[in-house]
Amino acid sequence: MLEEIKGIGLKTISEFNKLNINTVEDLLTYYPFRYDYFKPININEIDDDKEVVINGYIQSISKVIYIKRNLNKLSFNLKTDNVIINVVIFNRAFLKNNLKINKLITLIGKYNKLKNTFTASDIKLTPIIEDKIEPIYHLTANIKRKNFNKIIDNTLNMNINIPNYIPNYLNQEYKFIDKKLALKYIHQPASSNQIKQSKLMLTYEELFIYMLKLNYLKQKKQVQKKENIKIFDEYKLQEFINNLPFKLTEDQNQVLQEIIKDFKSPKRMNRLILGDVGSGKTIMAFISLYINFLAGYQGVIMVPTEILAYQHFKNFKTLFKNYKIKAILLTSSTKIKERKEIIKEIKDNKVNIAISTHSVLNEEIIFHNLGLVITDEQHRFGVKQRKNLQEKGKDVDVIYMSATPIPRTLALTIYGDMDISFIKTKPQNNKEIITKLISENDIKEVLFDILEEIKKGHQVYVIVPLVNENEELNIEDINSIKEKFDTAYNKRIPIGTIHGKIKAKEKEQIMNDFKNNIIKILISTTVIEVGIDVKNATTMVIFNAERFGLATLHQLRGRVGRSDLQSKCFLISNYEKERLKVLEESNDGFYISEKDFQLRGTGDLFGVKQSGDMNFKIANLKNDYKILLQCQKDSENFLLNNLKNIKSFPNQEKILESIIFID
Repeated sequence: MLEEIKGIGLKTISEFNKLNINTVEDLLTYYPFRYDYFKPININEIDDDKEVVINGYIQSISKVIYIKRNLNKLSFNLKTDNVIINVVIFNRAFLKNNLKINKLITLIGKYNKLKNTFTASDIKLTPIIEDKIEPIYHLTANIKRKNFNKIIDNTLNMNINIPNYIPNYLNQEYKFIDKKLALKYIHQPASSNQIKQSKLMLTYEELFIYMLKLNYLKQKKQVQKKENIKIFDEYKLQEFINNLPFKLTEDQNQVLQEIIKDFKSPKRMNRLILGDVGSGKTIMAFISLYINFLAGYQGVIMVPTEILAYQHFKNFKTLFKNYKIKAILLTSSTKIKERKEIIKEIKDNKVNIAISTHSVLNEEIIFHNLGLVITDEQHRFGVKQRKNLQEKGKDVDVIYMSATPIPRTLALTIYGDMDISFIKTKPQNNKEIITKLISENDIKEVLFDILEEIKKGHQVYVIVPLVNENEELNIEDINSIKEKFDTAYNKRIPIGTIHGKIKAKEKEQIMNDFKNNIIKILISTTVIEVGIDVKNATTMVIFNAERFGLATLHQLRGRVGRSDLQSKCFLISNYEKERLKVLEESNDGFYISEKDFQLRGTGDLFGVKQSGDMNFKIANLKNDYKILLQCQKDSENFLLNNLKNIKSFPNQEKILESIIFID
């Protein structure tokens, strides 16, 4: 219990809970995000403009000058290595009474030999005599670093049973240090080697647990049988495909065969469709819903935004206008009366297809015979949300879709409990998008290009990172960009703005005006990132492009180039030009995802903070990918050889059972 640890009271527990620290194990696995290395140096060996650590004795009473309301300067003299220097530090007036003459302190900062002035960034009142490594944690404003370090020290000194989740034979094979020692080294390192040893053991443990769960779930799903295999009229299916206004690509046909095989299989479908922007995942979803309908079941597709739900509904109605299929649209904007009718119709089996946002997760909604669940942009939903939807039916087949291309080997690893289909080829009539990186000073080139496109009857997206102005970041917001566009075109071009803070009805009206070519330029935040399809839009302009990951930029770029019209994408930025040039080089989302993975890791690729699927405490899939692959092999071998004989691990029986036997 946390309250048993010295230094922890009710207020501290409340602050810890904000950091998701609820148990002693949570506390000990709340790892530093970096380390500060302190090595005191002789003043005579210092080079200008290099941050250093020095020790010295205070030689004068400190003085404080208040420059303005939020800025003060504290100064005093310090004797270090028989040299007296002037010390300056800003916004530390509160330290004045602690700086007594002849007190030994440590300073971190930069020394200017010419002026004989040391500009400090920090003062340590407890001097650092020998080399020291200090762990740095993400803490709330009400938790002081010094107090947190003491609490960690007190916890490590207690006789606590800390479970090791790695099977004993693997600990021996890899010569990992003891778990308790690893935790001591990670929080109280005496050397870089200790940090390295502890990180290796703790990273392996975290990734082993993850892969063990994943591989167990995969094995479990392989034996999950459906009571009834879905039988459907294949002639009707082929007739529908033949009547489509376009021809399926080779990849789409391959994915379709995989889906049909899943429907016919006695095993429940659990398939992820990974496809590049504009590769045609939506038609795969619609065909799957049709197959499910032909087999006599209800189907649902859940999407992350109302705009996308409305678009899917409209496209579905158009595609199936000559078929007797009842489809409904359900979002948080659905009126109460209509909602009640929809709920009743779903329960009475009068609805065949539900197209919805997370509104479909509501307990009120009960399906008569749910057979297929499709989750579009699956990483936007948490594990529990996806599971709740699947539990609304019996023997439900599941399809996940994502337009965020993921490196193939990585996808096969992290989504190891699913069957994966890849769609790489795009419809042949779509031209490659021309992408240009433009400096802010050359914005006139973009404005002229936009004008030419509008004269041709085409439309334009403009993306900005912020809804409201932020002076500190020096980034313009939607309103200021709109004002500049209005000025540039003398208010002769209809411009609309859209972002997450406006009401759904207003958003829908703006999108309809854009789709109907009433609005010529749509200025937006990334709310239009997912799935919006306006074939007449030929130009995408993204301001402050450096603020987005490559995968997100590729998603945004994919809102244009959705017809045989030549499309362009302008990335406006003065920064990170080498990184952004990747988008000039390629329209291949899988190539871009490899680059994004190398440069940024997984955060932008998978929306980790949104999904909660891979919320690792110490592992980093970019840096620790080789360890992940090894954990995949080791966990598979463990399950293969030891699952039935788990009792042969008496010391770890309960631990391993608690890891493995989860739903």
